[in-house]
Amino acid sequence: MMKPSILIADDEREIADLLEIHLQKEGYQVNKAVDGQEALQMIRSHPIDLVILDIMMPNLDGFETALQIRAEYQMPIIFLSAKSSDFDKIQGLMIGADDYLTKPFNPMELLARVNAQLRRYMKFNQPRTNDISIIETNGLKIDPDQRSVTLYDQNIELTPKEFDILYLLASHPKKVFSTEKIFQLIWGEAYYESGNTVMVHIRTLRKKLGEDKRKNLFIKTVWGVGYAFNG
Repeated sequence: MMKPSILIADDEREIADLLEIHLQKEGYQVNKAVDGQEALQMIRSHPIDLVILDIMMPNLDGFETALQIRAEYQMPIIFLSAKSSDFDKIQGLMIGADDYLTKPFNPMELLARVNAQLRRYMKFNQPRTNDISIIETNGLKIDPDQRSVTLYDQNIELTPKEFDILYLLASHPKKVFSTEKIFQLIWGEAYYESGNTVMVHIRTLRKKLGEDKRKNLFIKTVWGVGYAFNG
């Protein structure tokens, strides 16, 4: 079986080299790029299973690189950046990143997050079994095989995490999921301090579904408890 391939895009050579050492010890194949343009070229010419992106890179920064990746690919993206403000973290998640870790970082924590993201990515990209069905309700259609969502026949572009959250909720209508439980099921790891992560994804998911203009919401907030699908 081919080992998963990871791309590190970071113009700080010392950090990229350190990451390469730790990732190779875990058995991963590692590719490196010094800026966003080189990263995109590598993704288009090599099979890449996960991308670790710095934000402040020359030529093409991490945010713009992530946007271009998300326009074509579904692999997990982890931002690794010196930018530590909540605004930067939220922006990264809204663009479509799956995780965000600030520098300086603990290499073992990054490895744990890489492992968790790849476990989940490989699981959701295995062939679907027959008990996975299309969900249709109130003009909303969710196709897990195609990983597509339409609302009244209009395509809704979702990030991988947004799709997974919507499908989780929609496949258990009326069941209330806590923020912690959603994080554990979708991110595949124990809930940690980044409590905004799920809320940011729910917020952007609602916006894409046009819930700021609708009276009947698909995603219902159960105050003090969590979220439920109301289709």
